[in-house]
Amino acid sequence: MSGAERAAILLMSLGEAEAAEVLKHMGAKDVQKVGQAMASLTNVTRERANEVMDRFVMELDNQTALGVGADDYVRRVLVGALGEDKASGLIDRILLGRNSKGLEALKWMETRAVADLVRNEHPQIVAIVLAYLDPDQAAEVLELLPERMRGDVLMRIARLDGIQPAALRELDEIMEKQFSGGNNLKSSSVGGLKVAAGILNLMDSAMEQTIVARIGEVDADLSQRIQDLMFVFDDLGEVDDRGIQTLLRDLSTETLGMALKGADARIKDKFVKNMSKRAGEMLLEDMEAKGPARVSDVEAAQKEILAAARRLADAGTISLGGKGEDFV
Repeated sequence: MSGAERAAILLMSLGEAEAAEVLKHMGAKDVQKVGQAMASLTNVTRERANEVMDRFVMELDNQTALGVGADDYVRRVLVGALGEDKASGLIDRILLGRNSKGLEALKWMETRAVADLVRNEHPQIVAIVLAYLDPDQAAEVLELLPERMRGDVLMRIARLDGIQPAALRELDEIMEKQFSGGNNLKSSSVGGLKVAAGILNLMDSAMEQTIVARIGEVDADLSQRIQDLMFVFDDLGEVDDRGIQTLLRDLSTETLGMALKGADARIKDKFVKNMSKRAGEMLLEDMEAKGPARVSDVEAAQKEILAAARRLADAGTISLGGKGEDFV
């Protein structure tokens, strides 16, 4: 069993309120993976459930309803965890994703497969497709595209100001013909500066800088507007103490220690002061004991923390402040 399947069995052994409470503390990607696994559960044997409970060091109640009315259960739990508005799109992706087609199906494909599918399309088509994907998936696809395309595609994403539903349906039909079909489009609001900035935030730092520089050669103003909306690791210094404490609950000590190796003293102090004295001392001791780290490893850890921060910000749990956020 995968981790998502084990988590699904565990959650479906709990009551809806308890399961919803657990999901509140998970990132959107993890919620999607576990939710999809929950929706796919059928005929879970008691032996299998007991294996999972043993693994999580928990006892399984005598009465369970695993796999019974799973779709309705998933809907109620996700709405309870995320609220009606935020759960709506995710529910569709989980429950409809099993049979997704067209543009929506791209979200369920391997990144390299998506890149192979769009690499020969017009850059404007590629821009719309990437804007439709989640930022982390779009960033991975963009990295796999030819270098000459990257700046042009991201610039087009930044300049997108929505797209007519009819045009989106036509593009969906094009994708459908390439790998058998699509529908269920609900929104024509794709692209824009924030989408472009979000994709860049999740890319390798060197590649990110190259793309920004190339956009700047064509349109300096657009390049600056994208950069103004980007949220970098040093900007975490602008997050309030309560937000940092919330973020820390989503981070492993190993990831945090690696990320802070490349941070200035101000950022290190920001995190350490929001930990218990003992935890902070252990973190600093562990960082010193491990010695130098590869820059690529540090950047990867920082990207992981930034992704967690953006998930919490999107859920309204913390306020990022600094770049990319307006106050009135």
